[in-house]
Amino acid sequence: MDLKSYFANTTGTSVIATADGDGKVNMAIYSKPHVFDNGTIAFLMRRKLTHHNLQSNPYASYLFRESGPGYSGCRLHLKKIKEETDSPLIAQMTRGTLTPEEDKAKGPKYLVHFTVEKILPLIGSGETQES
Repeated sequence: MDLKSYFANTTGTSVIATADGDGKVNMAIYSKPHVFDNGTIAFLMRRKLTHHNLQSNPYASYLFRESGPGYSGCRLHLKKIKEETDSPLIAQMTRGTLTPEEDKAKGPKYLVHFTVEKILPLIGSGETQES
């Protein structure tokens, strides 16, 4: 699946799930990922629970449900590989919905990069079932 093209051309709702080092799970509504040419993806994050959990457990699951009738979309199994704080990419990827003052008041931003370990459809295992 070409994730870059898929997310550029598809609208929908996203949820990311993380767990802390003790296994306590959190889910949050998130934006679509930024997809890089090398196949890695990244999310802009604030200093909240999702980001906190990734400090002790690098694994996350991301669910994307396409807009419209039915249940189409995908699930991504992710592993954090790095994060940036003072990257020019952060300014470039920031959507202009907040004034600079409002953005600063919300606290620091992190660009968190992941490898995609597995891609599954929204429904089902994605594997052929033997009859």
